[in-house]
Order: sequence, then C-alpha cells, then structure tokens
Amino acid sequence: MMLRWGGEEAAPFRTDIGGKTMTRVTGGAAALLAASIAATAIVSPAWGQQSYPTKPIRVVLPIPPGAGVDIILRKAGEALLPRLGQGFVVENKASANMVTGADACSKAMPDGYTICGLSALSLSYNPHTISKLPYDADKDFTPVVNMFYLLEGILAKAALPANSVKELQTFAQKNPGKLNYGTLGPGSTTDISRLWLEEKWNTRIAGIPYKGGPAIVQALAAGEVDFARIGAYNALGLIKSGKVKILAVGGSKRPKVMPQVPTLQEVGLDGIPPDRAWWGVFVPAGTSEAVVKRLNSEFVRLFRQRDFADWLESQLVEIAVGTPDEFAAFIRKDREYARRLVVKYKVPVQ
Repeated sequence: MMLRWGGEEAAPFRTDIGGKTMTRVTGGAAALLAASIAATAIVSPAWGQQSYPTKPIRVVLPIPPGAGVDIILRKAGEALLPRLGQGFVVENKASANMVTGADACSKAMPDGYTICGLSALSLSYNPHTISKLPYDADKDFTPVVNMFYLLEGILAKAALPANSVKELQTFAQKNPGKLNYGTLGPGSTTDISRLWLEEKWNTRIAGIPYKGGPAIVQALAAGEVDFARIGAYNALGLIKSGKVKILAVGGSKRPKVMPQVPTLQEVGLDGIPPDRAWWGVFVPAGTSEAVVKRLNSEFVRLFRQRDFADWLESQLVEIAVGTPDEFAAFIRKDREYARRLVVKYKVPVQ
C-alpha cells in the first residue's frame, strides 16, 4: 500500500531486521512531519505547567509545629488553594541544627509535590560546621523563592533583672558565665550570635541547645533560660502577656506592632550575626523548571498582595520575594559570610 502525508506519497520498504516494514517519508512530507513533532514538543511543557498540581503538595519543615515559618506556610497554603486547586500538607521534622528536615527534602522525589522551607542554618552554616552532612547544600536543592527575613529580637525571661540591652550588658559583664543563652546547637546562627555577644561585651555566656525557636521561647517563659536572640515572631503571644520580655528587635525601623521596642542598631547591636536571617522555599534538585516558575510566581504574587503583606508585617518579618536566580546568588554570598564567621569564632566542626 502507499501512505500519504500532506498530499505526497511515501513508499514502504521492507528491511531484513525482524521482517518489519519501515516507512520512509521524503520531501515536503518529511518537513510537515518534523514541524508536527516540534509543535508537540513545544506545547507539552506548557500544558503540563497549567495542569500542575493535580494532588496536594507536601511541605517539609525542619522546625516544630507552631514556629513562625510553620504558621506562615500553612496560611500561605490556605491562601494559594483557590489558585493552585490543591492544598499544602505540612510535615514537621525538627532536629538539632535542622538537619533532619533538610535531609528529608533532599531525598524526596523531584516531581513538584514536595517543597521545603529552609533557612540560613540548613544551607549557609551547616555545610561549614557539620562534617558528615547527609545532604549537599549546593547540589541537592533548587531555590524557588526567598520568602522573608526574620526580625530577630533579644528576648529575655520575665524575671531577668534587666529591662534594656544596656542593663543586660552590665549584668553579663558583672556576672561572667552566670547568664545562659538559648541556641539551636553548636555552630548554629543562634550560637554564633552568643559568641559575638561574648566578644563584644568581653564576658562569658553559656549556651543551651534546643530543637527550635518555640522550644527556646517556652524555656524563656518557664525561666529555664535567661535570654536569646531569635525570631521575635516565635514569642508574640508571650511578649504581649508579659511572660517574655523583648529588649530589642531587628530591622531598619521599629515595627508597627511594637513601636516602643528599640531596634538592634539603636542599642548598639547592629552587626550581630546572622546578617539577615532568611527563610526560603526550595524543591529537590531535578524538579522541572516549569514547576519552579509556577511556584515562584504564586509565592511572589501572594507575598506582594496587600492584605497578606500586612499580615506578614504583623508577624515581624520583612518580605524578600524575588526570582529563583536572585535567591541562588544571595545564598552563595550568605554561605561565604557564614564561612567567615565560623573561621573567626573557631566554631568546632561536628
């Protein structure tokens, strides 16, 4: 028989390989066939992007339920539901230095149905302070969007005999080694800030490790730890109730929800590490570019939406959304900044 393609005939021919008939298409017919295949290749990815997602998206977090970023991503999932058509299912995998959650993210299928909230600790500091890190911070993750910077505060237990940073400094200098400080473990951003304060105030401060900001806040409220420098959003309720004191807060200006609280710069603590405590969204390496672009566009749109942006401001965070490439470049610089701090303070490698 003769096959026709766009009005041209293609003659069949028989090969000696398994007795199968092969059809050769020539001339204009070949060109039309090639164009058809190319068009299919171009259309398919766009169709796939539009149909994503078709099932709930798993969100892996290296912190416990109730932490600030946990609350923010759960609310973001609710806000994005009408546009995505699917919800977020949050899995909290808290551990010292946030290793477990980051590891789980790195080993997830890169199919677009696992996203992760990770911070500077996981990707900037751990590579320099943990010798056998179970994930590769450079190769195992694809940045989606930098969500926000924390407005970190100097928080203290209510019974601490200091109601300002100046009084805290004086007490620490007069009582070296007496004050203890909540951290996320040796080599963490919180522990490096403790070392920075020791150097600046020329005193000794004991570090006590916890598995997350909420645990540190609860220890402050219970009087088990004297003070800490962590995201103030972890303690909003306890600050308002008077169970935890806030002596200063990060950012270039006083927050609207706490106009009476001075900034770190005002009290002479500008420069306390980390430089900018960030949280971002990532996917496992190998996730399609179409998925990354879709997720980025949705997070950027939501975080710039006035009502959601106002709510974020009330949670004491500074919005930082941008492109995946901008975020990747920022992380590279932040990791180098972390390396210099680790070297300067002789942070032991675990």
